[in-house]
Amino acid sequence: MSMAELLDPRTIRQLAAEIGLRPTKQRGQNFVTDPNTVRRIVAKSGITADDVVLEVGPGLGSLTLGLLETGAQVTAIEIEDTLAALLPRTVAQLQPDNAERLCVVSADALTITELPGPAPTAVVANLPYNVAVPVLLHLLATFDCWRLGLVMVQLEVADRLAAAPGSKVYGVPSAKVAWYAAAERVGTVPPTVFWPAPNVDSGLVRLTRREPPTTGASREEVFAVIDAAFAQRRKMLRSALSGLFGSSAAASEAITAAGLDPTARGEVLAIGDFARIAEQLIEVRR
Repeated sequence: MSMAELLDPRTIRQLAAEIGLRPTKQRGQNFVTDPNTVRRIVAKSGITADDVVLEVGPGLGSLTLGLLETGAQVTAIEIEDTLAALLPRTVAQLQPDNAERLCVVSADALTITELPGPAPTAVVANLPYNVAVPVLLHLLATFDCWRLGLVMVQLEVADRLAAAPGSKVYGVPSAKVAWYAAAERVGTVPPTVFWPAPNVDSGLVRLTRREPPTTGASREEVFAVIDAAFAQRRKMLRSALSGLFGSSAAASEAITAAGLDPTARGEVLAIGDFARIAEQLIEVRR
């Protein structure tokens, strides 16, 4: 396949000027201006021409063009109407042969519940850092058809998403993502390849969908236990979960019945452990 055209810094500034775009901190807009970085992200995602890729926040289209270059179909969700209107034009100009494989959806990725066209098999996105975790959790919960993901997020968020139990940065995002998928950090991206340049490095996180833990508890019930366990991070589980169970003693009993130590802290529990505690909660409430 011949190298299609990708966006470079000059074209990006031209496109932005055309629609009077000034990237805002509020939307967490940082556009990738380096074609090599785009190709590296696309290569690490492992997508092929057989994939239907869901992209969130395509912006001016740097990553979109890289994804289309593989032969994949791309469904891009863009919240800004001016950007959503510009994207098909940019693709038609730079990659006319690939234009028909792009579908742009003008919507908020945090609330979208339906997508046009074929169901996505993968998610590849440069996620706006201020909403990265809620968007990712929403996409995992709402569209269970995609098996593979590669997201670019602020480095600190990347480490949280990929953290294992017992790690200092293991927390609510780590545990909730683990319900749906295995997450690993597979690279870093320097600020210099973005316009405007962010103040921090970005991290690439690969997600591989897997079955949730086998449990009699619902996802909502398990997530309620996760939220409570980390609400006061330094607390032992028996006191952190006392609100859910009605008292510290009841929580202690339930945690022990789940085969866990009531004096441990939430940060050492794997997703299966949270599920076992949630099952005890169902027993208690019967």
